[in-house]
Amino acid sequence: MEELKYPIGKYQPQPFSAKQLEQWIIDIKYLPNQLENAVINLDEHQLETPYRPDGWTVKQLVHHVADSHMNAYIRFKLGLTENNPTIKPYDEGAWALLNDSKAIPINVSLTLLFALHTRWVAVLENIKEDEWNKTVFHPEQKKEITLWHLLGMYAWHSLHHTAHITALRQRMNW
Repeated sequence: MEELKYPIGKYQPQPFSAKQLEQWIIDIKYLPNQLENAVINLDEHQLETPYRPDGWTVKQLVHHVADSHMNAYIRFKLGLTENNPTIKPYDEGAWALLNDSKAIPINVSLTLLFALHTRWVAVLENIKEDEWNKTVFHPEQKKEITLWHLLGMYAWHSLHHTAHITALRQRMNW
């Protein structure tokens, strides 16, 4: 079950390096393409299939990535323009049950991700090395999180959910 939940493993923080920075920005940049390729030619029945027992459906996953990455983009902008701003947590499980995640076609979220990631990468590529140490405050975790740590988490998040879909396709022979 752990492999179904974490097909690429859990996020492991990494020390700052130019090489790691380049890779994580590439992961963010190409997430929309990778996610689109992961869902290509899936029919409605397949989109309504959970990626694991008690997991979200493929459709919910795609909408979740859009929801999550919209929040990420805002968190980065807040972190770059304010001193240790408190970020707004949200109930991602509850969001996945809202009608936009259930009824709206995934192409809407895929289109949103292409536009969002274009803007997000433009911000990421212009962050100075010392700015990666800027922080946001997460009130539920009760801790400060650096922009560097956030970048790693969201790069992992991109690969993590794409792997949920590609692993499901492989298991189901789709």
